Amino acid sequence: MKELTIDATVENIEKVTAFVDEQLEALGCPWKAQMQIDIAIDELFGNIAHYAYNPEVGPATVRVDVLQEPLSVVVTFIDNGVAYDPLAKEDPDVALSAEERKIGGLGIYMVKKSMDEISYEYKDGQNILRIKKQI
Repeated sequence: MKELTIDATVENIEKVTAFVDEQLEALGCPWKAQMQIDIAIDELFGNIAHYAYNPEVGPATVRVDVLQEPLSVVVTFIDNGVAYDPLAKEDPDVALSAEERKIGGLGIYMVKKSMDEISYEYKDGQNILRIKKQI
């Protein structure tokens, strides 16, 4: 397990992505899976940066675990911000045009569709969101 704790700011998305990519590259992760994980990081860490501590800035921890059989990566996002379960929101109706669709929810929907598993829990004052991708 590798772990990075960093201020939850939009400016740090690039550092978080580089941290996770370093672990993925060491595993020989296929490019497509890495890009899907990178997009998920952008969405999930971006949400933490925008909403968890607003208007203040607080810490977020990103943890990378490697599982065997089948080879998979689990990226866990942990923050002490406002409790919020992004998975509880109803998926957007992607059959509607962009003009007809309600604002919000498309990013987390894309993460749900591109990851093998996604879970959320609020425990001990922390938001804990996990994504899992087979590589």
